Amino acid sequence: MPISGAEPLLLVAGLTAGYGKLRVLHGVDITIGRGELVAILGPNGAGKSTLLCTIAGLLSKQSGRMVFDGRDLAGLGAKDTVRLGIGHVIQDHRIFTHLSVQDNLLLAGYDLPRNAHLARIEEVYSLFPEIAAKRHQPGAALSGGQQQMLAVAQGVVRRPKLLMLDEPSAGLSPVLVDRVLAVATALRADGTSVLLVEQAVQKSLGFADRVYALAGGQIVLEAATSEPDLPQRLKRAYFGQDQAAP
Repeated sequence: MPISGAEPLLLVAGLTAGYGKLRVLHGVDITIGRGELVAILGPNGAGKSTLLCTIAGLLSKQSGRMVFDGRDLAGLGAKDTVRLGIGHVIQDHRIFTHLSVQDNLLLAGYDLPRNAHLARIEEVYSLFPEIAAKRHQPGAALSGGQQQMLAVAQGVVRRPKLLMLDEPSAGLSPVLVDRVLAVATALRADGTSVLLVEQAVQKSLGFADRVYALAGGQIVLEAATSEPDLPQRLKRAYFGQDQAAP
């Protein structure tokens, strides 16, 4: 398993965030090492999507600290975090169905040098041959699973240092879930860190290096996926019977 070391790629400490007066996250602490795949698991309403949106700059933090690749993220918006190397595939992300697959990927990296951008698109097609075969067809012509693959491909095409995937398996068949998670594993092997939010517990544990359990806006468990009896520990953590790891 990759080792986070003294200076992780992403450090989140004491993070609180929410919507107006509604606080969703309550002092969240997580770290992501370079080349590490970390899963955030938890029940609906736990704050998983809120956490990713705050890291990505789509939602302002209320307090706490977020440091990415040595840079404090305070005050930065979504465009800034993308330029720093954070990719974020939003839950239920919708592609541009009236544009071709190729144009969706061109739009995702609109500010990249053209030659490098085209080369990266070809790399993405090698990861997702299902959409490569339909590159000139409009997004509306893709199946639901293929549209989800295209949404992930849009996040991958920029080669982010950290790729955050918010429930990429939603609506996919088990076979396509495995395909998406296999791509995340391949990206990790190539040096990309991956933060995966999922409800598919067993599949996530099979791919991730470490896992955090989030419940009620707080981290209630942190563990390596190699630790014994982890699924049962996660279930207990969701119901407040375990304490967060030190």
